[in-house]
Amino acid sequence: MEKLTVLVTDDDKDIRDGIEIYLRNEGYNVLKAADGVEALNLLEEQEVHLIILDIMMPNMDGISATFKIRAERNIPIIMLSAKAEDTDKIHGLSVGADDYITKPFHPMELLARVKSQLRRYVQLGTYNAQSTKYESNGLALDVDAKEVRLDGELVKLTPIEYKITELLLKNAGRVFSIREIYELVWNEEAYNAENVVAVHIRKIREKIEADPKNPRFLKVVWGIGYKIEKQN
Repeated sequence: MEKLTVLVTDDDKDIRDGIEIYLRNEGYNVLKAADGVEALNLLEEQEVHLIILDIMMPNMDGISATFKIRAERNIPIIMLSAKAEDTDKIHGLSVGADDYITKPFHPMELLARVKSQLRRYVQLGTYNAQSTKYESNGLALDVDAKEVRLDGELVKLTPIEYKITELLLKNAGRVFSIREIYELVWNEEAYNAENVVAVHIRKIREKIEADPKNPRFLKVVWGIGYKIEKQN
């Protein structure tokens, strides 16, 4: 088996270096980043099999980085935080983290969680079977072809409409807030995003829904955001 690579992202150099020592002793390759921006850049340049990601960091925190990672990748994410409250744990897991560990932690506990997540990812098929096609109830997306089809018929979407549909269909069943959709699709901080996102959602519905006012696919969850229904 190839040597697996773990990306350690924390603004504390001592923590990064300490985790690196234990991971390398276990035979892993290690990449290091000081914030979410550095982590995303490394993900574009190198293959990574697991990310250890601190929540509180400058430039881009762990929550924002997880949003962006989950829009395109399903690699395991273990979040680190000095906060022990349940709300922080729930927040981290709800945005797409696979596990959560509170500082200070015992290095052997972190290693055990790393091994568990990598086993699921590599040995149980998630890593080798990353899909480029997604479908829910007749609405299908082909990532390689950059196409969306409805019951086999090509749907003509603008680039932004495609990106929104891709985000929601790849994560079918998950509710995204307007702010999350804007930041993940437009790749910038949300500012007066509600009307912009709403207009694009309306246009997508006009193209994929038989009755846009009573949508079959693209549903609003009042007070929270939007989702595409999971396959029945």
